[in-house]
Amino acid sequence: MRHLWIVFDVCGIMHSMEQDKTAHGRHKAWKSPSAFSLVGMGLAVVFVAAAFFSGVHVGSDMRLGTSVNSLFAASEAEQTVDLGRFWAVWKILNERFVSASSTDPLSEEDRINGAIQGLVNAYGDPYTVYFLPEDAALFQEDVSGNFQGVGMEVGSRDDVLTVIAPLPNTPAEKAGIRSGDKIIRIDGDSTENMSVDAAVKRIRGEKGTEVTFTILRKGEGELREIAVVRDTINIPTVKTETRGDTFIIRLFNFSAISEAKFGEAIREYVRSDKTKLILDLRGNPGGYLESAVSIASYFLPTGKVIVRESFGEGVDEKVHRSTGRLLGKHAPEQMVVLVDGGSASASEILAGALSEHNVATLIGTDTFGKGSVQELLDLDDGSSLKVTIARWLTPDGNSISAGGLKPDVKVEVTAEQQEKGEDPQLEAAIDYLDK
Repeated sequence: MRHLWIVFDVCGIMHSMEQDKTAHGRHKAWKSPSAFSLVGMGLAVVFVAAAFFSGVHVGSDMRLGTSVNSLFAASEAEQTVDLGRFWAVWKILNERFVSASSTDPLSEEDRINGAIQGLVNAYGDPYTVYFLPEDAALFQEDVSGNFQGVGMEVGSRDDVLTVIAPLPNTPAEKAGIRSGDKIIRIDGDSTENMSVDAAVKRIRGEKGTEVTFTILRKGEGELREIAVVRDTINIPTVKTETRGDTFIIRLFNFSAISEAKFGEAIREYVRSDKTKLILDLRGNPGGYLESAVSIASYFLPTGKVIVRESFGEGVDEKVHRSTGRLLGKHAPEQMVVLVDGGSASASEILAGALSEHNVATLIGTDTFGKGSVQELLDLDDGSSLKVTIARWLTPDGNSISAGGLKPDVKVEVTAEQQEKGEDPQLEAAIDYLDK
C-alpha cells in the first residue's frame, strides 16, 4: 500500500510534504518538493485554479493501517494500556444489545469505525477528523478540482459552526452571508456537533442547486434564513487603489500566485510615489505559508522572525524568517493592516509579524484565531485521518489560536453601515495615517 500524506488548510487547500523526523521520532520540520507548506481554514468550496493543487507527492516511505504491522506500531507505553474495559463493553454489546427498531444490526466494520471516531472526538479538536472511505473519496474529489459551491469559508468557533468569510463576488456574499455568522442549520438540519468537514460536505454541490442556511447574527435576537444558489467560484487575488497620498492593497488569499500578484502591486505602489500604505487582509482566510513569509519579507530585514511553528513539548520549534526583500527607500513611511473576524491563518501570521516588529498598526476587529496545521494520513482501507500536528506562534511566541490577534485600533462595522456600503474601518485607517 502507498501512503498519501498532505499538510493542508482544513479541508480546502493542500500540498504534499516530505517528513523530517527528529531523534525522538516526532515531526520536527516539513519540506516540500516545490517549497510550499500550508496554513489555514475549512473551505466550503475549493476556490482556486487547479494549478494550486499541482505537485502532489505520493510516497512509499509512510504507511498507516488498521493492523499491528503498520508503520506506527504501538510504543512500549501504549502496549501497556489496559483495553480490558473496551473489550468488555464490545462483548456485552455484541451478546446482549437488542435494537429498538427493525434496522440491520451494526457490522463489525461499523463498530470499529465508531470506536475510531469516538477516540478522535475525545481530543476535542474540531480540525482533527476521521474520514470514512466514502468521505475520504469525496475529499479527494474536492482537492482535485471541484470549483462549484457557495464561496465562503467556514470554521469552528466556541464549538459552533461559524462563517469565517464570504469570498468576494460569490453567491454567499451576494446572498448576504457575513463574517461571524453562526450557522445553526443547513437545509433544516442542525449543525450541533457537526464537524467542519461534515458541514463542507453538506454545503458543496453543483452549480444551480440551492442550499439554505439558518443563521444567528451577532446583535440580532432572531434567526434568519438565507438561501444561496451554488455557482462556479472565481476569486481575485489582489486589488489596488489610491486615496490621496495613501496606496491601498487588498489581498484576498494566499494562493500559489499571491506572491507574484503582490509583487506586481508593490511595483505599482513604488511607481505611484505614495508614502503611506494600507494592506487590507479583511476576509482573507489564508493559504500558503510561504506566500505570507515572502510578502512579509518586503517589510522586514533579513533574519527577522515571521512565525514560529510549534510541534509540542519536547520538540524543537521551526522558525520561519524574513528573506529580506526590502523596499529600501520606497518603504512606506506609515503602514496600516486592516483585519477582521474573516482574517485567518496566513493573514494572522502576516499581520502578527508586521505588528510585533512595529512595522504596521492593526486596525479593525479581532481576527479569527486559526493557528494550526493539519496532516492527512491515508489509511489502507480507503479511510483517512486528518490530525493537527503543529500550531503557529507569532514572533513574540503568542498563540494565534488563543483568540486571534487584537487590533491596536478597534473599529466595528454596524449592520446599518454594511447595508449602506459604508466602510468605517477603511476610513479610520486613512484618518489614522493622515494624523
